[in-house]
Amino acid sequence: MSPRPLIIAIDGPSGAGKGTVARTLAARLGYTHVDTGAMYRAVAWMAGHKGVDLSDEDAVAVIADAAAFELGPEIRVDGHDITKAIRTPEMDAAAGMVARHPKVRQSLVRRQRAYAAQGGLVMEGRDIGTVVFPDADVKVFLDASADERARRRAHDPAHTASGQIEQVATALAERDRQDSTRKTSPLAMAGDAVRIDTTGMSVDQVVERVLTLVKP
Repeated sequence: MSPRPLIIAIDGPSGAGKGTVARTLAARLGYTHVDTGAMYRAVAWMAGHKGVDLSDEDAVAVIADAAAFELGPEIRVDGHDITKAIRTPEMDAAAGMVARHPKVRQSLVRRQRAYAAQGGLVMEGRDIGTVVFPDADVKVFLDASADERARRRAHDPAHTASGQIEQVATALAERDRQDSTRKTSPLAMAGDAVRIDTTGMSVDQVVERVLTLVKP
């Protein structure tokens, strides 16, 4: 009898290593990987594409409800390849604005939960273990020092962040403030999550640590 496929929730702030760790872990386990941050970025991008004011909660929620996401190595929304377009400081700020809207979060959380029907799942974000899957089999909260997170983001080829590390650190601190103070689904570590400080750790080291928590 094959082991029951698990739901693995990986949360944490920007630059903590969620994306790389989640993708690597999913590949190791043969699970589906879902980057929920990409969904919020995609909604923000589509709102801009359609000329919708990001502060208009109802209009942005309509976009979230209707958007067709493709969340593979290439990120697409409604057929548009936005893989590179959503990895900019501007889109990071835009995603933060969109994520503050309760109606948008309700829409996307509903869609995120539907991915569990596909079987084994590694989902990354900021509220996966607290809101999206509070009963996840494994909950991990990745973190790292502010300097380490800024350095990673500044040198991440997936992001087109420009400027000195100090500027990147300032932008990350602002995103952290937005995420941790929003009224709906703030960034927080679930009470039963395992915190892993990834400062100075390689991706493989973090993945191996998470794998020790995965029990069939």
